Amino acid sequence: MKSNNFSIEFFPPKTPEGVEKLRATRLKLAELKPKYFSVTFGAGGSTQKGTLGTVLEIRREGHEAAPHLSCIGSSRDSLREILNEYKSHGIRRLVALRGDLPSGYGAVGYSSGEFRYANELVEFIRAETGDWFHIEVAAYPEMHPQAKSPQDDVQNFVGKVKAGANAAITQYFYNADAYFRFVEEARKAGADVPITAGIMPITNYSQLMRFSDMCGAEIPRWIRLKLASFGDDSASIKAFGLDVVTALCERLLAGGAPGLHFYTLNQAVATTEICRRLDTSGAR
Repeated sequence: MKSNNFSIEFFPPKTPEGVEKLRATRLKLAELKPKYFSVTFGAGGSTQKGTLGTVLEIRREGHEAAPHLSCIGSSRDSLREILNEYKSHGIRRLVALRGDLPSGYGAVGYSSGEFRYANELVEFIRAETGDWFHIEVAAYPEMHPQAKSPQDDVQNFVGKVKAGANAAITQYFYNADAYFRFVEEARKAGADVPITAGIMPITNYSQLMRFSDMCGAEIPRWIRLKLASFGDDSASIKAFGLDVVTALCERLLAGGAPGLHFYTLNQAVATTEICRRLDTSGAR
């Protein structure tokens, strides 16, 4: 893994304390020299201002930053305004997502909205801005939880690539075979773009289970049982998590993954240690 083929994701903080904490986290993670930092965009654009503010602060610190942009709950006019604002700041990279339904946004609103799928967002961005943005989209090695079948999920991914996506970032996973199989199937279906592996460090068992239930990421049985066996022993959970995730990263990179995207949850320690181990092993 070369020093610049990995990226790091943050969410925009909502409190002054969160802002200061993220600055300290970012300072530590910037030492790893990531290719770019990405900043999430809440359901229906609920963190829009925080996303842009965080992105601009990262750029002022001398690093490339990519805002996430989701289309559910957004109009063409509102998205056009956001894209123009990003362009005015010289932002050249986006992570384009369908996004989650905002709270209280029911099925009727979803079906009658201007955008329903991420490929429509990618098409809109290209129609509005041409090749200005490098567009990353999402990929799901273990299938999107709302997809009808794995085959449909691959075709949905292909649709985003054909709409103009430059590259993809996967949902996190702990089964490397699922990633390699997805990449193979996507290639066969005509999606020939880099597919970066999404990595979630393991630091908290209950939090990991909650996130995984929401997003459909599978926690292999042996990992779940081992984590559960530690109970409240957070030191053992973190030590085991570092071993498991580092080994996963090593296998992914050895197998040809073009890079890693770390879901940090605005924490620095685990990602820093994983990258240190990859450096030591020669994987990075």
